Amino acid sequence: MAKVVHAPDLRFEVTFDVIVVGGGAAGLVAALRAHAAGCEVLVIERDPLPRGSTALSAGLIPAPDTRFQRAAGIADSPEAFAADILKKAEGEPDPVAVDVLARSIGPAIEWLADAHGLPFSVIDNFTYPGHSARRMHGLPSRSGSEFMDALQRAAENAGVVLLTNAVADTLFTASNLRVSGVALTRPDGSRETIGCDALVLACNGYGGNPDLVARHVPDMAGALYFGHAGNRGDAVLWGEALGAKTRHLSGYQGHGSVAEPHGILITWATVTEGGFQINQAGRRFANEATGYSEAAAQVIAQPGGKVWQVFDARIAEIARQFEDFREAERQGAIIMAFDWPALAARMQVDGGALAATAASVAALKQSGATDMFGRDWTGLPDLLAPLHAVRVQGALFHTQGGLVVDHEARVVRQDGAVFHNLFAAGGAACGVSGSKASGYLSGNGLLTAVGYGSIAGLVAGALTKREKNGG
Repeated sequence: MAKVVHAPDLRFEVTFDVIVVGGGAAGLVAALRAHAAGCEVLVIERDPLPRGSTALSAGLIPAPDTRFQRAAGIADSPEAFAADILKKAEGEPDPVAVDVLARSIGPAIEWLADAHGLPFSVIDNFTYPGHSARRMHGLPSRSGSEFMDALQRAAENAGVVLLTNAVADTLFTASNLRVSGVALTRPDGSRETIGCDALVLACNGYGGNPDLVARHVPDMAGALYFGHAGNRGDAVLWGEALGAKTRHLSGYQGHGSVAEPHGILITWATVTEGGFQINQAGRRFANEATGYSEAAAQVIAQPGGKVWQVFDARIAEIARQFEDFREAERQGAIIMAFDWPALAARMQVDGGALAATAASVAALKQSGATDMFGRDWTGLPDLLAPLHAVRVQGALFHTQGGLVVDHEARVVRQDGAVFHNLFAAGGAACGVSGSKASGYLSGNGLLTAVGYGSIAGLVAGALTKREKNGG
């Protein structure tokens, strides 16, 4: 259980310049930035390997005005990105936080490419819902596991100390606005206390804590959780004990496209490029183009909580750039047929209903009309044989609310004061998706992980070096 102990006179067994709690993308980016500033950095990770929720994702980071976009002929700007974020979340996020992230994320991924050789490229053959430009950046396999492997190698090569199989459970304070270290527990029950000059909380949100989910996101209570089991809400619990400010704790990222029963994420490109979802009755039930996050609750609400995603060979070829989709094909999650009756038979849904739905979608595409759910079909090509389908379910991926941080990723107290040396990044910090699942713009999770992680590491590193030099 996460707890806080005020112990100004505590003598620690060992001390680091910067401690990072959590070895996901946010934690490793923060560690790399702090280490580059000349700091001794320790990352505390509860798992045998640093993976986090990032490894379960597609590993895609939205960033504007990057050299990768320019090489692909894509025009974009931080202002356009910020506008997209605020529009999707209906103006709920702090515009200052949105601006900070929109301006810092591009330089952050370019730094990872230049300093650590991460081979980013931009997805240039489809646009994610809500984005006005193609700005999703990822590594070649388009998988979060590849991104985490690359960050781990970079951290090890740089000399960052990775302490795995260790759970940080206690945070020590030296004053109301300064933390001094942590206590951790090993699998054998042994405990250690480790001091620090700066502490970065990068232990994500509370998606893996059923009690907190039921309290803050009741619509997702009991839903499939597709995030990391270690996301127990430690940052929020520590923050509450410290008197820190929290915001938008009801916000979350869901996903309406997890292959069932295989448990593999299916890219939403299968929908946005002209596919659609149907329930077991063979009928569409929502505007699939609004976004995959809000689709989670819509899918869960269908009879049996399972639906079918229908697309074609052209769309499947686009989806194959993602390792998850290729794995779904290898495992037989994707079914195929050469006409609608045969596909309906394989899906075990009513053939007449599926044929009627397919004909309705084809007519909407031909006329460029907007349907009863509000989906605009303009410019989307008809589905052609061979036809494809995959059975999917909705899931909770990670929470989006958390600790309020300032423009330097420092944790803010309820009274408005800022903790001197306590930072939060990724899901530990309040994101920019607002209070609802519908506010989540594709990539917002890794935006705050890499964006705030980079800022926290930079500022923590500079703070530590300045204080050691008597500043």
